Amino acid sequence: MTITPRISVVIPVYNEGEAIVRCMDRILREVMLPSEILLVHDMPEDTTVPYALRIAESHPQVRPVLNTYGRGPANAIRFGIDAARAPVTVVTMADGCDDPRQIDDLARLVERGVVVAAASRYMPGGQQVGGPRLKRMMSRWAGRTLYAFTRVGTRDATNSFKAYDTEFVREVGIESRTGFEIGLELTAKAGRLRLPVAEIPTIWLDRQLGESHFDLGRFLPSYLRWYRFAYGRRLTMEQIAKRRAAAEPEAEAVSAPSVPASLS
Repeated sequence: MTITPRISVVIPVYNEGEAIVRCMDRILREVMLPSEILLVHDMPEDTTVPYALRIAESHPQVRPVLNTYGRGPANAIRFGIDAARAPVTVVTMADGCDDPRQIDDLARLVERGVVVAAASRYMPGGQQVGGPRLKRMMSRWAGRTLYAFTRVGTRDATNSFKAYDTEFVREVGIESRTGFEIGLELTAKAGRLRLPVAEIPTIWLDRQLGESHFDLGRFLPSYLRWYRFAYGRRLTMEQIAKRRAAAEPEAEAVSAPSVPASLS
């Protein structure tokens, strides 16, 4: 009998190699709710793939999936959310920075009615340990100012470690194509729609597994775009849809998969 997952955990990977084994050991140990775990890679020759396939052999909830939306973390996350089968999607990284014990708690918040549940480094009880100083300062400043002056509902809008109502994401769409700014985009859209966002404190540890692929200079313009978008009057879902259509005048060449492409 197939159990319908309550959570789809989406993990974009890029040449993680053997490091993915430690990441998956933690997630498989800590996630208690019925789940599927999508390891989304951009190319069949990614060094993560052999280890992901080996893990999937003994853990059927693990699904290595090949992203066909284009390379990069934004496209991998977009593909993973479109491929998700659960009503709640949690995005987390493969680098060991996020605490997998909180995946269930974030998912339960969405099940209770919020559209975005954020793991927050900057609320009481949260902490960020390590990482580039400039990146830390900019992220903290963005989180505090957005929380104070907009309705984003979290002090850590830029953190990628979030849970989402899957249908909400599919309805508002994801316009990001560059990096990890999707978390900020979806939080900003929820704020402009005046939909509920919640947060729980998290302790973020600088990457323990593998090598970081975050390029601040490359991703900064996209972050600034969504930071500015968060400031503004209330929008309706129809206005969000029109805005998205204007931003994407040509339809996507690849449609969302009804059954995720998989190497397993």
